[in-house]
Amino acid sequence: MQNQQEYVLRTVEERGIRFVQLWFTDVLGTPKAFSITPAELENALSDGMTFDGSAIDGFSRVQESDVLARPDPTTFHILPWHGHGAAAPEDRASVARVVCDIVNLDGTPFEGCPRHVLRRALDRARSAGFSFYAAPEIEYFYFDGAGADAGEGPRALDSGSYFELTAADPASELRQRTVLTLEEMGIPVEHAQHEDAPSQHEIDLRYTDALTMADTVMTVRQVTKELARQAGVQASFMPKPLEGVQGSGMHTHVSLFRDGTNAFGDPERPSGLSAIGEGFVAGLLRHAAEITAVTNQWVNSYKRLVAGYEAPVHVSWARNNRSALVRVPVVKRHRGESARVEYRAPDSACNPYLAFAVVLAAGLAGVTGGYELPPEAEWNLFAASPGELEAAGIRPLPGSLHEALVEMESSSLVAEALGGHVFEWFLRNKREEWGAYKAHVSQFELARYLPLL
Repeated sequence: MQNQQEYVLRTVEERGIRFVQLWFTDVLGTPKAFSITPAELENALSDGMTFDGSAIDGFSRVQESDVLARPDPTTFHILPWHGHGAAAPEDRASVARVVCDIVNLDGTPFEGCPRHVLRRALDRARSAGFSFYAAPEIEYFYFDGAGADAGEGPRALDSGSYFELTAADPASELRQRTVLTLEEMGIPVEHAQHEDAPSQHEIDLRYTDALTMADTVMTVRQVTKELARQAGVQASFMPKPLEGVQGSGMHTHVSLFRDGTNAFGDPERPSGLSAIGEGFVAGLLRHAAEITAVTNQWVNSYKRLVAGYEAPVHVSWARNNRSALVRVPVVKRHRGESARVEYRAPDSACNPYLAFAVVLAAGLAGVTGGYELPPEAEWNLFAASPGELEAAGIRPLPGSLHEALVEMESSSLVAEALGGHVFEWFLRNKREEWGAYKAHVSQFELARYLPLL
């Protein structure tokens, strides 16, 4: 760690960095930051920077407000988009960022810090002999910024569809610029493409440890939004911004490693999964309803989780069936280390630190508890009747934020994974959101009922 701090200080001096942004995340996954000058950086790296935690949602109460932002020097990156509009190179303000852990004034981890929640979950996995890796597929939309500013609602930039290849498409060009910027920051992108809906795009990230990946998800959102803003466009990770088309998911591929070896694969077993892999999937299925409020935390999230738009709505698993909640991709020959499971519920607007923590907790409960894997769903669940699903023992995911909160509230697994501070605050905040939603009279209701009733 000392060597990394020295690298950061040397880079700041050699590259003429004028500001360093200290990034962190509130409980809902909203990015927060404040800037310091290079003169303050060494002190920040060694002692942290004090700020008023009571001003951040889900952090401190007023009577216990002060907390420290302690930079993690391994997350240091120069932000390459700053100063692009400057008339001359010497006028550009070089800016870097570093992600922070939030700690109490005595240096102990702050319970309201989402990064600490994930660290604690990873420590539990480590005590069981495992490390946890993740690779999300992040979907999002580009919209005409002028339309949004005029209050006209979202207007798509293109009418493309899945894997569409166009000669000159502003949205696709912007996506390519985003990928190149991420690569310039040292963030490897596996591939990127146009998704199903008009103006919907996807960036798939290369596997890495879950803490690094959660930091990366937050960075991808920020880079995507900033580059869109500079182009006069709006990028949105809202789960379901357009009616009648697919929403934006964040299908997440996960695996456990033990002693540097993937613990999920076993080609000799019918499922293609080892006993550990099967237990992990069984844990995800048993606890799916309990963790959904965290992986899908907004009222709007449940407009995506409906039948007919490729998002999962039933608690099931399969190897080659995209209507299932958990998919087990076929492992290519001679590539056993790539064995993984894909959890398809999360959307692109979740807090990745909390989402990865509860996914890991659910899967690990299945491994350590010896859960039995239920039969594979080998048929199209979207076309099945309620009676057929019930006969097969396949339950639905929660259909609304309210239903998800009811499941979460009774879950000891989620309470332990999040910790008491985050668990109670999250429930309280989301109940308020649901209450505001219930009290709102929508345009749908006015159009449908006002002329008739």
